[in-house]
Amino acid sequence: MNKETLRKNLREIPDFPKPGILFYDVTTLFKNAECLKGLIDELYDMYKDKGITKVVGIESRGFILGGALAARLGAGFIMARKPGKLPAEVVQETYAKEYGTDTIQIHKDAISKDDVVLLHDDLLATGGTMAAAYRLVKSFGVENAYVNFVIELKGLNGRKSFEEGTDVTTLLPL
Repeated sequence: MNKETLRKNLREIPDFPKPGILFYDVTTLFKNAECLKGLIDELYDMYKDKGITKVVGIESRGFILGGALAARLGAGFIMARKPGKLPAEVVQETYAKEYGTDTIQIHKDAISKDDVVLLHDDLLATGGTMAAAYRLVKSFGVENAYVNFVIELKGLNGRKSFEEGTDVTTLLPL
């Protein structure tokens, strides 16, 4: 997928959700059939030979491409959610945010140590949520785990949230 096409179809919303923040809205990529297909195709090409057995989508925009990619890869799809959203027994990871903490959860029976896992979300900013989800996946004993984002905000150094050697890829660095 041409990065310029992605950039041209990405909506930027100034001062959302608070003043001083420039929000990158990926919903405009998803509503454009060419962009959506291109994103799925590119992600598939990146991961088709990695033996992925589970794709973990991070709440909530990570569910969209994560689910589509899992189907294309012939893998299962797992939702990583905020507390109170999953109906069965969960495992969780709590992480620090700028002001306080947050928690991410996965069903306790969602992943086995033999799985090869791809974690996907729309945007890498500071990396806190995905780093917590990555640690949670690794707590299942998983040896092979990959991390992917559509967009990376390079100036926020989110990659530093991951342990050295973590395979982190992005489609559109900004």
